Amino acid sequence: MSKETFSMQFAGRTLTVETGQVAKQANGAVVVRYGDTTVLTAATMGKMSLGDFFPLTVNYDEKYYAAGRFPGGFMKRESRPSTDATLTARMIDRPIRPMFAEGFRNEVQVINTVLSYDPDCVPQMAAMLGSSLALTISDIPFDGPIAGVQVGYIDGNYIINPTKIQKEKSLLELTVAGTEVAINMVESGAKELSEDIMLGALMAGHEAVKELVAFQKEVQAAVGKVKAEVDLLHVNEDLKAEVIVAHNAELKVAVKNPDKLQREADTRAVKNKIVAEYESRFAEDENLDLIIRDLYEILEQMEHAEVRRLIIEEKIRPDGRALDEIRALDAQVDFLPNNIVHGDGLFTRGQTQAHSTLTLAPMSDTQIIDGLDPEHKKRFLHHYNFPQFSVGETGRYGAPGRREIGHGALGERALEQVLPSLEEFPYAIRLVADVWESNGSSSQASICAGTLALMAGGVPIKAPVAGIAMGLISDGEQYTILTDIQGLEDHFGDMDFKVAGTRDGITALQMDIKIQGINEQILREALAQAKIARMQILDVIEEAIPEPRKHLAPSAPKIESFRIAADKIRLVIGKGGETIQGITADYEVQIDLTEDEQGGLVAIYSNDQAKIDAARRAIEEIIREAKVGEVYDAKVVRSMDSAVFVNLFGKTDARVHISEMAWGRTSKVDDVAKVGDSVKVKVTKISDKGIDASMRELTEKPEGYVEPERKPRFGNNDRAARRDGDHKFQQRDRKPSSTFSEISSKKPD
Repeated sequence: MSKETFSMQFAGRTLTVETGQVAKQANGAVVVRYGDTTVLTAATMGKMSLGDFFPLTVNYDEKYYAAGRFPGGFMKRESRPSTDATLTARMIDRPIRPMFAEGFRNEVQVINTVLSYDPDCVPQMAAMLGSSLALTISDIPFDGPIAGVQVGYIDGNYIINPTKIQKEKSLLELTVAGTEVAINMVESGAKELSEDIMLGALMAGHEAVKELVAFQKEVQAAVGKVKAEVDLLHVNEDLKAEVIVAHNAELKVAVKNPDKLQREADTRAVKNKIVAEYESRFAEDENLDLIIRDLYEILEQMEHAEVRRLIIEEKIRPDGRALDEIRALDAQVDFLPNNIVHGDGLFTRGQTQAHSTLTLAPMSDTQIIDGLDPEHKKRFLHHYNFPQFSVGETGRYGAPGRREIGHGALGERALEQVLPSLEEFPYAIRLVADVWESNGSSSQASICAGTLALMAGGVPIKAPVAGIAMGLISDGEQYTILTDIQGLEDHFGDMDFKVAGTRDGITALQMDIKIQGINEQILREALAQAKIARMQILDVIEEAIPEPRKHLAPSAPKIESFRIAADKIRLVIGKGGETIQGITADYEVQIDLTEDEQGGLVAIYSNDQAKIDAARRAIEEIIREAKVGEVYDAKVVRSMDSAVFVNLFGKTDARVHISEMAWGRTSKVDDVAKVGDSVKVKVTKISDKGIDASMRELTEKPEGYVEPERKPRFGNNDRAARRDGDHKFQQRDRKPSSTFSEISSKKPD
């Protein structure tokens, strides 16, 4: 096939897709060009798997050359995916997975490679479009296309695929994906926006998605392949009918037990009994393995059907709750001693329990993010762990998987919206959420536990945040929305819609569905139901701890921060960094000095407040400036014929002319002040030539005193005055040799 090119204008930029030139051995491949962003997507299909899940793999690979950058580290090549790349791969997987037929078990891989990177033309959305289009034009049985867009919210307007500058101004960071008829994936962080604004953003995003779906259909009509016929995993219908008649009644009884562990035990016992019966009955049959495989699938389908029937028809949930009822809630702080950890919270919802631990650190400990964007620091980290014991099982332990990374990122977005600014609270902040029990919605429990930990640790958050997971059971004609779904409802349900926020608005959304999409009405009802639940959870959190504590834990590093003028940064750093390093060592503190548009922000860290205070005084002495009218206890450091020079503070000196030393005539300066004497002076003038001060203005003027006439100071015969006239002597020996960016503060050895 020769190269084919298709273009459209989308969100103010040119979108072009090409196929037929590269990666031609894949089942389907496209190159997506959006602005100056270029992404290559290749989709391939393998043989059928006999497992109990669809083996779909979606990768998103960032190449450093795409941004004209060298990789970091010693190896100087790309290694494992970054957190952002992992989240992007997961985000593309979620809307694609429901678009394959039930029983499809062929292995499918979708590989996205970022070839060039334009920060104003999001490669993530180009990769999602490429993934859908590569599958759509291939012979892989894919019931697409789908598409996704990012949505911002600025000054009351929704912005599709906002630029980098627009994202910085936006109150919303939303990714929405779907088909031409419905939304099937949502990922969002928001600045406490209302349900109506969020719903409007979702629908605005879906309208843009429809444009991209229509574009893909045009491409498919021109170059699409005929879909291959593949075998779907089907069970023996006669066997299914037999098992339902014989055993459905006893399985129904087991499913209704409200206790998760007992329900699982009862259900497992029924299934084991049925399997043992058929293993004995067909022991000599050469197809025994196939029969048992079908039997397990049939029993899963029976349990699935009964759970859904109870909810849709009888409005009965497995644990007996009302459809909008939350499980029992409990919130606790100080589970761990606060003289060791910096803050912690334990949150329990039914049989789901999460513990969150807070750690505060100097800003120098922030995570450095090295990716396609310029290297930058990440101040807030939220990590999520899901050990196998939380569900009463054994399993692999190792590096966090995509699920753990995704849940951690969701909690991070939800809580980041209420954190104090760096100027208000100049700490790096890390929360670690450990799930100790799980029966659904553990990610939202981790958000609640994180709120408790932040408030217990004295972080002045703007408002507490709570999260709730909403579910959906739909048979195509009628649907039921569930509040606070548990594990069984998530497993057999059609939607997992997570909503986190404060009393004033939503801070994060995440939605995954197993059907091909949901409409505006379902979204509206789910958001309204979630708001009611969120308020109930916030009541419990605020009962445990009504507001952030006024003081940090004794174990937390103490900090003091203050701003300095931009032109003083070099003075604080000093030549080769010697000044700031000297203060760090002398006072046994850690100093972070960051530069921004407002100047410099100095943060001093120590566990000893006295050392912080002393280090701050040392820095303030360096940057201190004299002001007209201020009085100083000064020391005479130099004497001339017609003036003395006094040190006001630090390296700042002033001149006191002989005429300003006393009322009346002074014959010799040494008659009033000698080198080494301490004198009190008042600053009278500051100019580009230096600082003038007076001693006599601090003494009482004699009654009837008349100022004597003086000769011009710069007469031909007044050599002493001329010699003393130019006194640019301030800020002595201060010129540093290194720039701010070259020097960083160091901890003392």
